[in-house]
Amino acid sequence: MPTADLTRQRLVRAALELFTSRGYAATTTAEIARKAGVAEGTIYRHFQSKQHLLNELYRGAARWAVKFVRETDAAADPPREKLQRLALALVQGAAREPAVVRLFFLERHGGLLDAQSREAADEFRLGLEALIAQGRAGGVVRAGAVDVWGALWTAVVSVALDRITSREWTETHPGVRLAIDGAWGAISLDAAR
Repeated sequence: MPTADLTRQRLVRAALELFTSRGYAATTTAEIARKAGVAEGTIYRHFQSKQHLLNELYRGAARWAVKFVRETDAAADPPREKLQRLALALVQGAAREPAVVRLFFLERHGGLLDAQSREAADEFRLGLEALIAQGRAGGVVRAGAVDVWGALWTAVVSVALDRITSREWTETHPGVRLAIDGAWGAISLDAAR
């Protein structure tokens, strides 16, 4: 692998760790460079700014999450099992890549995200909403706006993601199953009755 690619990877890893442990605003480019073992000016050979670096990281995290939605959608499972499969994939991902999950699911970036990053987030959201719409069409998800049900499902699953990324739980903790079941219960037609 060329040296420039290795340097870029080190910068990405350093920034991801610092942004998700200290916060974007509290992290300086000097700290990112120091953690990556490069001069501060090296950052600007790879990224236009600290905000550009954040957006690159965010889009990578979004692509990671979208991959799970696509794999889940391709499965021949009923809607409930698809959503459980997606939640489990995210939980397992949180155990392996906690910083990626924190960046995409648990932290708010407000006006820092550019149009491409917002589109990447929308791709995940729309994929999840399509899975929920399948459940609504199949009569197992409550009537109502799939965007609301998607946000609710994500919020409940995020409880488990937060606990796993903070190392309070492992992926086999009983709370994980409760959160996944609770996410389904929050949107299922049976729970509404």
